[in-house]
Amino acid sequence: MKNRIQNKTALITGATSGFGLATAHALAAMQVNLILLGRREERLQALSEELSQQYPKLTIQTLALDVRKYDGVKSELEKIMQQTPVDILINNAGLASGLGSIVDGDLEDWEKMIDTNLKGLLYVSRTVLPKMKERNQGHIINIGSMAGNTTYPNGNVYCATKSAVHTLGQAMNIDLTGTGIRVCTLAPGAANTEFSEVRFHGDRDKADSVYQGFQPLLAEDVADMIVYILNAPAHVNIQKVDMMPTAQRSPYHLHQE
Repeated sequence: MKNRIQNKTALITGATSGFGLATAHALAAMQVNLILLGRREERLQALSEELSQQYPKLTIQTLALDVRKYDGVKSELEKIMQQTPVDILINNAGLASGLGSIVDGDLEDWEKMIDTNLKGLLYVSRTVLPKMKERNQGHIINIGSMAGNTTYPNGNVYCATKSAVHTLGQAMNIDLTGTGIRVCTLAPGAANTEFSEVRFHGDRDKADSVYQGFQPLLAEDVADMIVYILNAPAHVNIQKVDMMPTAQRSPYHLHQE
C-alpha cells in the first residue's frame, strides 16, 4: 500500500486506550508524527516513551487534558498548533456510561456522555478546523458507532450522542465544501475494548459477558480501517464506514455460539 500520510501530524483524542491507543501504534508504523491527548497523564507518558523508542525519528507530543473543558482544549491546542500544524484529527474520545431506561437513567451518566461524546468532539474540532482551513487541507475521522444508526434498549442517551456524531460528520462535510478538508464517520459495531468495562463502572465480569460466544472486533481492526481511510488519495473522501464483526449483522442480529 502506498503511504500517503508519512511525515504528517495526527492529533488523537482518547489516545490512552482502545481505538485511540491502537490508532497511535498504527499511525506511528506509517511514520506519522503524533499529538496524543487524554486524561490519564501516566498512560500518555508511557505510550509516548514506548513509541519514541520504537520510532525514534517521529515527533511524539502528549497533552493531558479533558475534552469536556473548552477553555483548556482551546488554550492548550492553540499553543501546540502555533508550532505544529495538525494534518489529521481523530475524534476518538468517547464513552458509554450506564445502561438504563430513559425513565430512571442516571443523570451523571447522561451528562458525562453528552459532554464527552458530543461537546468534547465539538470543542476539539472547533479549535483545530480554522487552522486546517487556513492551509486548505486536513482529514478528520469522527468515531461514531452502530448505536448511532440503530437505537437499542436502554442505550438511549449513548445512542443519541453517537447519532449526533454521525449528523455532525455530515454537517462538517457540507460546511467544508470547496475545501481540501475531508471528513469521515467511522461506526464500529461490537468491539472488545475497555468500552463495556467503563459502561458497567468497572465490573469486569459483566463486561466480559458482552463478548462471549463470538469474535468481536479488536481495537487493531478499527485502527487498520482508520489507516485505510486516511491513506486514500486526496480526491477521494470516504464519508461513512459501518464496520462490524462477521458474527454481527446489525445491533439486533448477532450470532453467538
